[in-house]
Amino acid sequence: MASDGLFRTGPRAASGSHPVVALAGNPNTGKSTVFNALTGLAQHTGNWPGKTVRTAWGTARHRGRLYTLVDLPGTYSLLAGSAEEEVASDFLCHGRPDATVVVADATALERNLNLVLQVLEVTGKVVVLLNLIDEARRKGYDIDVGVLAEGLGVPVVPAVARDGRGLPELMDTVAALCDGSLVTHPRPVVYPPDVEESLRRLEARLAGRLPRGAPLRWLAVRALCGDARVLRLLAGPAPPPGSPAPAGPAPPPGSPLPSPGFSPVVRPRPAVSRTSPETKRSAGP
Repeated sequence: MASDGLFRTGPRAASGSHPVVALAGNPNTGKSTVFNALTGLAQHTGNWPGKTVRTAWGTARHRGRLYTLVDLPGTYSLLAGSAEEEVASDFLCHGRPDATVVVADATALERNLNLVLQVLEVTGKVVVLLNLIDEARRKGYDIDVGVLAEGLGVPVVPAVARDGRGLPELMDTVAALCDGSLVTHPRPVVYPPDVEESLRRLEARLAGRLPRGAPLRWLAVRALCGDARVLRLLAGPAPPPGSPAPAGPAPPPGSPLPSPGFSPVVRPRPAVSRTSPETKRSAGP
């Protein structure tokens, strides 16, 4: 597993008191366009510690507050099958960003939701930025953002990042997540009963080996998928009975009420449908 010092000289340490916001997404979803638009020239790049994967982080200002944005490598999965996946997974698990934006391509939503669901198993403080919404509409896709948000349990912001459309709304939502005025309720992925039972047993074994607040369920999923680093952790000696769990940041006490601005209305139709050329809506979020 990642050491405590992995991020000590990286974005988290450099952020000071600024909230840290991770940007995740499949390759070619416009994630770097979002990052560049929000940070401008206030950004830095470099190889991730111990990796040849190049990453970027920068500073964005929104309504007078500074945010440190971390542009994670583009990846289709968090299962650590490549260096890019390992970096993205490690930062979300151990860097503990204050919010995570998953940039999804609206023209290939089903494929992009695989990563969204994996990120939601790591952290609930997620905003989905539905980019390229104009191209999706031109292709005949009618995406009901409210239904999608309700199904995921997190806010979804439609956007056309190359034109800057949707980015102010994105940062308003990120700010609400960071200051606690918005609490998400992500819908968990439910596996077959035998898998769920295996996950429960693995979570119980991991609980005494990891700091409080660690994403136990996601790490248990990774163990079932054969992640060598999680398996090594499980193979190590268990802490003595009755010993306290390793020290680590506790979740904030209490839970503020959800923001009134995020209450998607469920309508009796699927989140994504095809429209005929005659019934297409105009482009734009």
